[in-house]
Amino acid sequence: MTPEPYGRTSDGHAVSRHTLGCGRLRVQILDYGGIVTRIEVPDRAGRLANVVLGAADLAGYEASDAHFGALIGRFANRIAGGRFSLDGQAYDLPRNEGRNTMHGGPQGFDRKVWRVEAATDTALTLAHRSPDGDEGFPGTLDVRITYSLPDDETLSIAYEAWTDRPTILNLTSHGYFNLAGEGAGSVLDHVVTIAADAYLALDEGQIPTGERLSVAGTPFDFRTPTALGARIRAADPQLVRGKGYDHTFVLRDPGTVRPVATAHDPGTGRHLTVATTAPGLQLYTANMLDGTVTGSGGGLYRAGDAVCFEAQGFPDAPNHPEFPSTTLRPGERFGATTTYRFTAQ
Repeated sequence: MTPEPYGRTSDGHAVSRHTLGCGRLRVQILDYGGIVTRIEVPDRAGRLANVVLGAADLAGYEASDAHFGALIGRFANRIAGGRFSLDGQAYDLPRNEGRNTMHGGPQGFDRKVWRVEAATDTALTLAHRSPDGDEGFPGTLDVRITYSLPDDETLSIAYEAWTDRPTILNLTSHGYFNLAGEGAGSVLDHVVTIAADAYLALDEGQIPTGERLSVAGTPFDFRTPTALGARIRAADPQLVRGKGYDHTFVLRDPGTVRPVATAHDPGTGRHLTVATTAPGLQLYTANMLDGTVTGSGGGLYRAGDAVCFEAQGFPDAPNHPEFPSTTLRPGERFGATTTYRFTAQ
């Protein structure tokens, strides 16, 4: 489909919106930040609605630090103290969440205008070259992201990357889902499953301690269908530290595309299945939305108005040798895939 002008960034770069369609599934993506602004899917009665949160316009995306629907890099999630070492060399990064570096720094991949490499009615490939030293990270990094609709129920996001120097890399897409529809309010009645027996414990700064805690007998056990709100207010110190769910679940069998999570909205019947190659899944209940952001539908967003399933490597992995490696070296190709399948029941 023909891209539509979506305005200009504050520094004057033109931005376009690209629409993909297959059957009744319709997805809109910006070449600014690779932001998925809209996913339109039917409910059990066939009624269409957008099921992702977003800003009202380009200026809203630029002003927000919520990362609505954006590509996150170079390193998703937190790096403690904005520091890591690689091959004996220490690196300092810009801090943008207290003393920590969050989601690649203040000018991460979500703040870049990406190059359109290929586009059809059902697929869009965006590319970006991140120069050596970008936000403090070593190596020139080439990244390619392909959004595609392989059928009328599925959005696939495939990630590729190459580097000319050893570096670290952790990519994800930060979609905020509300299966009742954008602006419908709380998602705490969404029924969720996550195929994980453990999750990563957090310290007071929301940095992993390195300990993997069993989900058994805790508010983090989503191995059977459970409403998000069923235990979110339990007096659990980990929920206190995350201000709700903001934790990485340790997924089984990393490296192959396998289903890892589901969400179901009882009211509309919409059902989401997330499948990924990633070793971790960040469950985030939009705890930082505080009623000050005007959404794409004109209303204000509040905590709990969406749920994020961020398939990724482990937070702060460069500072935890016991975690799956996030190091990428010259001659290697980083590859990862995550799919979102929407059905109605």
